[in-house]
Amino acid sequence: MHDLPPLARFGGLLATDLRDVTSDPAALDSTGWWAVVADFEGRLTCARFGDVRPAPAPAVVPGRWHGPAPHTWTSSLDRAAYTAGVRRIREHIAAGEVYQANLCRVMSAPLPEPAAADVDALTALLAHGNPAPYAGTVRLPAHGVEVATASPELYLRRTGRTVTSGPIKGTGRTAEDLLEKDHAENVMIVDLVRNDLGRVCATGSVTVPELCAIEAHPGLVHLVSTVRGELPADPGGARGRAGWAGWAELLAATFPPGSVTGAPKASALRIIEALETAPRGPYCGGIGWVDAARGTGELAVGIRTFWIDRQATGGPALRFGTGAGITWGSDPEREWAETELKAARLLAIASGTHQPLGGTPR
Repeated sequence: MHDLPPLARFGGLLATDLRDVTSDPAALDSTGWWAVVADFEGRLTCARFGDVRPAPAPAVVPGRWHGPAPHTWTSSLDRAAYTAGVRRIREHIAAGEVYQANLCRVMSAPLPEPAAADVDALTALLAHGNPAPYAGTVRLPAHGVEVATASPELYLRRTGRTVTSGPIKGTGRTAEDLLEKDHAENVMIVDLVRNDLGRVCATGSVTVPELCAIEAHPGLVHLVSTVRGELPADPGGARGRAGWAGWAELLAATFPPGSVTGAPKASALRIIEALETAPRGPYCGGIGWVDAARGTGELAVGIRTFWIDRQATGGPALRFGTGAGITWGSDPEREWAETELKAARLLAIASGTHQPLGGTPR
């Protein structure tokens, strides 16, 4: 698969003709159009493409994607370990160490035909079976990046000096499933995101235009808020491409995304490191694009995300992450069920067993 040409797909655009790859976030304020994948653990890959043009999502070609068999998926935390982790986080909350922490697990399955596995073919299935507002693909096999996301969550959108984030907290099959706990958790994370943006935005400019709006997505609903701020002007031109804070400062102030860490963030990250048994990789990181010339960009939180790990022990594997935010009001079994709900549809698509309404399994 190293012979597959590099590409990226975001927002109805197809990027080809790879020109440069770097881990330096300052490049995102230089020139050109960049695809960005930031792993939760901090690895950053920025790829500049020379040809960027409108293009629809790839068509589903029967047999092009050979996904794992449904029974081959395993979890980094099984049900007993996950529910024990929820109880442990509640102990940390009772001790006053944290208010909320995200507990995640990584699903893995061996690829049946690794040499034929093309993440862009999986992108086609996701676009058809689970359309998402921040869907995207980055295929850089020679650089160890093969990612397809169906993310519903905005991490950072930048238009000139305006920066917007759209944290999600609260998930149910229907709006009636959402509890007071979900609303409280959303407000808690909104405060964290406000504080993160406040570290880099102009004083007094951070606002919350929308709080706890209900959004419907395939198979579930979410509570979504909007947080917005303005980057400070810097007429001397000491910071950023146009004289204000650049992407390096934005990422330093806000990464990893607050909605997939917890509050306070530093304490939540320590708890996550102690309880989770597998690296999250691009899951819960940032995935998207930046147009440096125009001073615009859009990064999703890397949830509902698949990636190919060709260095996995035992052979190349497909990975997928799922998790839930844990608060004092969390019930361990309900949180486990939420992670199952978030994963079920996507894993079925990747394994070729998802059945659209009125259709046949594919």
